[in-house]
Amino acid sequence: MGGTGESAAQERATPLNGSPLHFRPICGDGSLGSRSGRFSVVGIRIIARATGTLPGMAKEFLLPDIGEGLTEAEIVRWLVAVGDVVTIDQLIVEVETAKTVVEIPSPFAGTMASLGAPVGTTVEVGTVLFTVAAEGDALSEPTAVVATDPLPQSTKPTSQARATTASPAVGASPKAKAMPIVRKLAEERGIDISKISGTGPGGTITRADVEAAEAPPSIAGVLVPLTQTRRAIADHMARSWAEIPHVTVQADIRAEKLIAARGAGDTRFSIEAVVASKVLPLLKDFPDFNAQFSADGVLQRTEYHLGFAVDTEAGLMVVVVKNADQLTNEELDSEFSRLAAAAQNRTATLDELTGQTFTISNIGALGGGHGTPIIPIGTTAILSIGRALTTPVVTDGKLGIGMVAPIDLSYDHRVIDGGLGQRFLGSVVTALET
Repeated sequence: MGGTGESAAQERATPLNGSPLHFRPICGDGSLGSRSGRFSVVGIRIIARATGTLPGMAKEFLLPDIGEGLTEAEIVRWLVAVGDVVTIDQLIVEVETAKTVVEIPSPFAGTMASLGAPVGTTVEVGTVLFTVAAEGDALSEPTAVVATDPLPQSTKPTSQARATTASPAVGASPKAKAMPIVRKLAEERGIDISKISGTGPGGTITRADVEAAEAPPSIAGVLVPLTQTRRAIADHMARSWAEIPHVTVQADIRAEKLIAARGAGDTRFSIEAVVASKVLPLLKDFPDFNAQFSADGVLQRTEYHLGFAVDTEAGLMVVVVKNADQLTNEELDSEFSRLAAAAQNRTATLDELTGQTFTISNIGALGGGHGTPIIPIGTTAILSIGRALTTPVVTDGKLGIGMVAPIDLSYDHRVIDGGLGQRFLGSVVTALET
């Protein structure tokens, strides 16, 4: 198959059946740790097409949707350079999505002809990520490719710096180069995109350029760009708060028996596992708290997938213990501990971070007290427990000293009325105190 130009025939390459995308953790200093997990992409279509700017049959790899309907990813590090000879399944680039860091391999063998974007650039799904030329072809335009050397984490410029140091050669023009989603962002924020200097490949205007142009120059400070993870957290929280009419009810429990149930020594359970074991039976008695709201009705779930909020250096994550009602206390505690560790080092899979039917948050692990937990999208309730403190208490009319812990229950008022919410909270208090 041959030919050049826009009218050239297209060839569909073999799907990546078995080509692994590798997960890698992000360390506390922002550097990448060792490879620690993988999943395979099945059935992703890679479009290879002849192009007039590259010799022979150059094949373009388009950024795929690597799970959960993600629409974009940020380039973290290129593992090859233009001119390198690559083999099938050789790792080419690391990208960060809203959920994790993934290493993407090449489905083609040949010579790297171009890299689609520099490190730090956010690219949309369907954008050309890299191009591979047939082995033996000379690269006709090696100077047209983007820079590939990643900057150290401590010196990577902010989007403000990138905007102010852009080359005059790729300055603004009335016909500014930008993707539709970037143009829409500029329009929504009232920014004239023709006045923005693009820092992307060939002067393309990026999301970061638009965000930098919006920052008032008179305000002192440092603009910290949003990571994919932080952007996903922000979008989820804003959507939940906007769509779900939250009601939060609070109580204080006597925590002596709850703490004793954790055990001691090698058999000591996490507080999350103990609370989960006491709440799970109640979800079967109160099915609206293990449910999902839609315009068609309330789906009362018959599976019990417990989500647990985990604080990580990358931000808040919720790990999900699937079919928690089928596990012993020991198994539930072990699975929670495994998932929490995976979330901390960014090796948790998409399946382990999604699909909860009810969520528990141990804000007490960070010294927290009462609060207003936000309900995860697709569920109807979330329970948080705060730090147990020694405090004066009255028992049978007598003043004494006891352990008291705060609990907070937020629920979807479209599904759950105040009376039902209070009855469930009362049942939780009783279960945790006995």
